[in-house]
Amino acid sequence: MEYRRLGGTDLSLSEIGFGCGGNAGLMVRGSAKEQIEIVAQALDLGINYFDNAPDYGDGAAETNLGQALRTLKVRPIVTSKVEIRAADLGDIAGHIVRSVDASLQRLGLDALDVLQIHNGPARSKPDQPPGSYERLWLEDFLRPNGALEGLRRVRAGGKVQRLGFVCRGNDRQGVQALLDTDLFALINVTYTLLNPTAGLDKPAGFSTPRDYGNVIGLAHGRGVGTAIFSPLAGGTLTDRSLGGLESHRLARAWPATPTQAQDRERASKLKQVIGRDESLAATAYRFILANPGVTTVIGGFSDAAQLLELTAVSDGAGFPPEDFERLQDLWGRNFGDAPAAGRHVQASD
Repeated sequence: MEYRRLGGTDLSLSEIGFGCGGNAGLMVRGSAKEQIEIVAQALDLGINYFDNAPDYGDGAAETNLGQALRTLKVRPIVTSKVEIRAADLGDIAGHIVRSVDASLQRLGLDALDVLQIHNGPARSKPDQPPGSYERLWLEDFLRPNGALEGLRRVRAGGKVQRLGFVCRGNDRQGVQALLDTDLFALINVTYTLLNPTAGLDKPAGFSTPRDYGNVIGLAHGRGVGTAIFSPLAGGTLTDRSLGGLESHRLARAWPATPTQAQDRERASKLKQVIGRDESLAATAYRFILANPGVTTVIGGFSDAAQLLELTAVSDGAGFPPEDFERLQDLWGRNFGDAPAAGRHVQASD
């Protein structure tokens, strides 16, 4: 396992992190025996970074990770989050303190290594369902009794060592405003073969409803690290998905949607264009790790086989420039068949 320094901090994170979310399902729906065995194997393979949140199984993932760590008598680097919903807006700072206290109790820890706001920063007041935490108005980060005040409280109280937040797309200005506060050591963002805009300027000809505005480069220039979540686009970038196989028994089953069908079609084109002697999932991880601004890729593991497959990508082999050229051509055609404007790289080269 290779390690990367977290921005300007004294922490070094494993290139592959351990995600405890509901997509893979292990830390939410797996048995205690499965959880302990795979966490132990992850540690043996060199993983030292575990990503969690209260929303993962309504606290179950934090409880289960805490139990596994106590059983194994280990203390890796642990991050968790705070979700801010409409009901919390009257006392955001107090909600953050209470949420952290509850997370620490479930995890059985005295302090978190990193605490992140699970909402992305919105430049205008978001219009979203009452129970959603996807975005938070930037003003609610910055105002008195807002999110930044709550973060300062838990850090001053010794409950949290470092701070971070999640980026949700189309929010580069909000991300920049938060980075300007110099409070943060880490951002979380999705960066995939299907949508690479978090790690590079949007390619000419590429269309996406969520442009992440190269926030990885922005953060890297400020000495802030980046953790990549959903690196496989919810399981779409896997050979299992392309083969039409059912999801792993622990994985979250997503309802079929037109967007999902389009993503699977695009994933199939990716496999053809950059076909390698490894799984599509491994190629997706290798692509992400080729970006020097990335600190860690948060893997969602349903079983030991997935863990072994994806930790093997941390081998220092890099991502071939010729494959990146093919990707640029495919993005420039927006995954279509017409030649990319101004480009002559062929998928068969």
